[in-house]
Amino acid sequence: MVSNKRDAEKPGVSESEQLLFGGPLRYDMGWNQHRDAFLELNFRAMVARLPGMLTSSFRLAWQADRRAARTVLTAEVSRGLAQAVSLLAVNNVLGRLLSGGAIGDRLRGAVPALVTVAAVMFVSALLRAASTYATGRLEPKVERVATERYLERAAAVELAAIEDHTFHKLLDTAKYGAQSARRMISYSTRVVNAMISLIAAAGVLTVLHPALLPLLATMTLPSAWSALTNARRRYESFHIWVQHVRAGHLISELLTEPAAAPEIRLHGVGPFLLRHYRAMAETAEAEQARLARLAARTGLFAAAWTGLAMVATYATLGGLLLAGAMALSVAGTAVIAIRTGSSSLDTLVLEVNALHEEALFVGDLQRLYVEAAERAIPVGGDALPEEPREIHFEKVTFSYPGESTRPALDDVTLTIPLGRIVALVGENGSGKTTLVKLLAGLYIPDGGRILWDGVDAAGADRHQLAERIAMVAQDFKRWPFTARVNVAVGRSSAPLTEERMAASLAEAGAEDVVADLPRGLDTLLARHFSGGHELSGGQWQRLGIARAAYRRGNILIVDEPTAALDARAELEVFEKIRALASTGQTVILITHRLASVRHADLVHVLDQGRLVESGTPDELLATGGVYAELYSLQAEQFTTRVPKAS
Repeated sequence: MVSNKRDAEKPGVSESEQLLFGGPLRYDMGWNQHRDAFLELNFRAMVARLPGMLTSSFRLAWQADRRAARTVLTAEVSRGLAQAVSLLAVNNVLGRLLSGGAIGDRLRGAVPALVTVAAVMFVSALLRAASTYATGRLEPKVERVATERYLERAAAVELAAIEDHTFHKLLDTAKYGAQSARRMISYSTRVVNAMISLIAAAGVLTVLHPALLPLLATMTLPSAWSALTNARRRYESFHIWVQHVRAGHLISELLTEPAAAPEIRLHGVGPFLLRHYRAMAETAEAEQARLARLAARTGLFAAAWTGLAMVATYATLGGLLLAGAMALSVAGTAVIAIRTGSSSLDTLVLEVNALHEEALFVGDLQRLYVEAAERAIPVGGDALPEEPREIHFEKVTFSYPGESTRPALDDVTLTIPLGRIVALVGENGSGKTTLVKLLAGLYIPDGGRILWDGVDAAGADRHQLAERIAMVAQDFKRWPFTARVNVAVGRSSAPLTEERMAASLAEAGAEDVVADLPRGLDTLLARHFSGGHELSGGQWQRLGIARAAYRRGNILIVDEPTAALDARAELEVFEKIRALASTGQTVILITHRLASVRHADLVHVLDQGRLVESGTPDELLATGGVYAELYSLQAEQFTTRVPKAS
């Protein structure tokens, strides 16, 4: 019954989620791996893990800036000790002022203690300033180090991991870990300071009267319970709603994305997206309202409990005074110690709670490190032959996880002779692009082998394999940088030379593209930046080929290289491709335009993930199979006369 009530309080699935994304964008915490972390968010777990959290925070700080880390630790420990000295000095002052004798004698007797209090306050101010300065230096460095490690590990995983929605969810949550690591520095410093201050106040109270110490703890328990309860709710809500939040950001980005801008304006998509952004935002707001309502109710209970505990504490103190069990000066010190101790304990509980909450997100980051290491591209392996003669696919099968019951490639056996032009043709979804991604090592086959003259690519040095491949994918990345970088990124590890750049542009026939740019190679290719410029699809296609030429891989994979080109430009590009092959470079060509592959040395025809034909273009036309059928269908488009209008 409690579970049903709780579920009823949560916002339902919006119509926008169902229409745009096909269903609820929520993660079930009942099975989610973060459930364990969520259940550990209680006081006992926090106390048990506090040393580890402080150690982890200090380790991050030490790695980022050792000098600043030492300064913060020394300053916070010293501030806590200074507070203990200050309490003792205040007790001395009250004792002198409330003792018998002339007021002048009492004031003179209190001067040394007053001087001590003033000196301690001055030293504490200096220590606070030093800690603030050092923390300000540490925090951005810690965030940078954590972010660099996040990005480094994310960039090193297999392509299949990036495309796996569960791993991507971990990427979404872990990216907050770097910011949490930064905030942990401040929380840790305040925790250390509050702990030492609390120990000092508790020590003074114990000396004054042992009954006051448990009352001090009772005053702070309500705030601890309230903070922990709300933290559990926030953490659970974050992980349930992280995908929903990402979807809302996606819609807002689409509204301002340059690529979508023409269709948004021409087709009137703006109001449609805005309406659904509002609907999803309102759903998320309902969740925040639910959390706020529960937090207010919890806070009210905690405040009532704290008030009762405070009344009991001061009633006990008054009783001790009336009974003569405590001197007035001692009672005054006790009041100060109670207020100081209560404040320190409140601070400690809240900061430990905040530290623990941030540590959970840093824990997500640590989990990413572990899982990314498990799914990282292997380092090292068998050496590939220096000059292989062929690449042989032997009964290769591959399926995209969770996408279809039919494999993308199904028991494919074929040979790619090196130093030739090899074309892969077939209708959409036949497996052509999947095949070249397997060849390039971007995926590992589910079954079968890919052999480089007998060396299995699955056990080969993946870095060495990638070094031999240059690819112009159909959806190659249009980097929002200069034209120079868009070409040179093909081999970013190589020195950027004008000779190599010029040769690559010439090989791709892209000199005119660069010549027409307002600043040549230094033109920024991102219109949404000041001074940015946009290229046409055909111009981008040429730069993409120039990028592949700049890489100078032994095997050039070109996926639909002329999709955005006119007929004249298409002929020029294929002339360039043939010229590359004439120098001994292997060219693997994927295209729907079968007339363009007439100069290929070998054509492999794929259909629904299976190899159905192989041979030269002339052989396949003579056979009268799938290739000949597709070729005839395309040829008819140019030979069939269009009837004249009557």
